[in-house]
Amino acid sequence: MNHGAYILGCAGLSLSAQEKAFFRDANPWGFILFARNVDTPDQLSRLTQELRDSVGWRAPILIDQEGGRVQRLRAPAWREFLPPLDDIARCDDPARSMWLRGRLIADDLTGVGIDVNCAPTLDIAGALTHPFLRNRCYGSDAKTVAAMGRAMVDGMAAGGVASVMKHMPGHGRGTADSHKNLPRVTVSRAELANDFAPFQALNDLPMAMSAHIVMEAIDPDLPATQSPACIKVIREDIGFDGLLMTDDVSMQALSGTVQTRGALALAAGCDVVLHCNGDLAEMQSIAELGVMCHAAQTRADLAADSRPKPLSIDIAALEAEFQSL
Repeated sequence: MNHGAYILGCAGLSLSAQEKAFFRDANPWGFILFARNVDTPDQLSRLTQELRDSVGWRAPILIDQEGGRVQRLRAPAWREFLPPLDDIARCDDPARSMWLRGRLIADDLTGVGIDVNCAPTLDIAGALTHPFLRNRCYGSDAKTVAAMGRAMVDGMAAGGVASVMKHMPGHGRGTADSHKNLPRVTVSRAELANDFAPFQALNDLPMAMSAHIVMEAIDPDLPATQSPACIKVIREDIGFDGLLMTDDVSMQALSGTVQTRGALALAAGCDVVLHCNGDLAEMQSIAELGVMCHAAQTRADLAADSRPKPLSIDIAALEAEFQSL
């Protein structure tokens, strides 16, 4: 059976009867959690089980646990991490540190039933990168970003957590916060090849997230999330054949209703719409987008089946090593 072509949030710390009934009928492919859904480990474990029970299978449950400003699980119940760019700059062995970071994050996530992290951020940090993104990046050159990204992916996989690389085909040149405005990039197509390089290096990953950004050299009118030309670059130039989800269609970089935003993204070639704010009326309109097409469902099945199993390891020893670096 095909799943709904969307990943949805929920409003609070537990599901209402109305949410349970809606999710049962809408059958989203997965769910995403935010700070509003997080209180204690016991509460969060119950919520992730409720979400999966509502759809009757081990649906992927996503979260943004990058470190720095973007981490939904926080102390004292969970580990706190510096922003990635800051952490990499201060480490003696950055690649090992990123592997350890990924493994420790996975330990926090799997303990409460979360098995997908929206990381690594493979955008390249530049002098003009907007502050909302800059210290979430892994470096200022493509080779470093790719190496650090791969280390993070491998560390999370060793802990049983799958990755969603973002934001394709590259958000590092954005000088606006796409939560509020639509960034535009005016550099040449040749220069953009550098932005694509980290994603090409990790194009074997099963999941990725699109960018709400206009790359004028590819499509002067539409953000990448809704641009057939940009999706073609992702599929052909970057060579990514995994599940492509939108960034949150609630973000104000996009215009129109959330349903219109999602419909344009699916028509452009995204596989699944990500809607994060937990507003039930909006989610009901998203559900009207229907089920995934055959190709998208095939990619979604492969992504779900590829979720890794955790390997047994001495977490205390890894934590000590991480601190030493």
